[in-house]
Formats: sequence, C-alpha cells, structure tokens
Amino acid sequence: MRSTLNIFLSALPALPLALAACPGPDVNTATTDLMKSYESWQADVYDDGYGNPTVGYGHLCDDWSCSDVDYDIPLSEEDGLKLFQDDIVAYQDGVVAPLDSSVTLNANQYGALVSWCFNEGTGAVAESNLVARLNAGDDPNTVAEEELPKWVLANGEVSKGLQRRREAEIELFQTSTDEEALPVSC
Repeated sequence: MRSTLNIFLSALPALPLALAACPGPDVNTATTDLMKSYESWQADVYDDGYGNPTVGYGHLCDDWSCSDVDYDIPLSEEDGLKLFQDDIVAYQDGVVAPLDSSVTLNANQYGALVSWCFNEGTGAVAESNLVARLNAGDDPNTVAEEELPKWVLANGEVSKGLQRRREAEIELFQTSTDEEALPVSC
C-alpha cells in the first residue's frame, strides 16, 4: 500500500533539472576581480560593442531602458555591485548544473569557469566540449588549457579582448589554492 506522502509526491509535476541541481557556491575575490577587470563599469546604459544594451559591470539588459534592472539608472557604484552579485548567481548555477557530481574543482578553477560562463552564457557552457571532457574525467588543467582558448569569437571574428580574457581565466584556473568549490553537497 502506497503511503500518503508517496501519493502526494507522485501527483506533483517533475521538477525541471535546473531546480533539482545544487546551487553553485559563491565565487572567491580573485574571480570577481578578474570579471570586473574585463567588464568595464558604466553607470549608464551603453552598447557593449555588439549592439547589446548593457549597464554596470556587464549586465545585459532586456531593452535599451534596462527595464529589467531593479535599481535606479544611472547606477550608483553600490547598486552596480549589487546588480553584479545578483547576476553572478545564475552563472555559478550555470557551471554547477551541467557538471557531474564527480567533478572536483578548487575555488580558482570554479571561478575561472564562472567568469567564462558569465561571458559566454549558460547554454553555451552546458553544451561545451569543456564540460563534456570534465564530466568524462579528463584532467581539469589540461581541459581548461585546451578548451578555453577556443572561445574567442565575437560576431564570427577573433577578438583580442576575448583572447586576453581566456588567458586570464586559464591563469586563474591553474593558480593553486586549498579552497575547495566542487563538488557541492545539497
């Protein structure tokens, strides 16, 4: 005989994978420093160079009025930092969700991947060879060194800025630390 709890649970719709996954841990200061160095601070809405309305530290807006932003524009630096921290959460989760629980990364390795995800998007990360190779058990340092440099195209052309960013992410990835990040337990 099925218990009342089992009957109740079976009647619930299946949770989407993103809700079922563990949330990503917070990134370290080395990561936020790297990200901010490549996401220029702008208090007012600006074109990111590719026709996208952007504000703060690289927040891509839904429209040119940035109606999706809960802070007054022009942003104060304090609100810009809050918006940046709000944005990072989705990319922390975007790194953790596609990785198998067997993948072990330190805080710098994880942070480098969050920076990459912030720049490239969660969908691209989830479908990447980098994630597939980490999930297959390949050496993380080798994977980062071989896969991150492939992500340097902007509108179909090699971007010197993206090349520099990937180099900085690889450097962070390969910087030793005893601070663990993944796997997470939830």
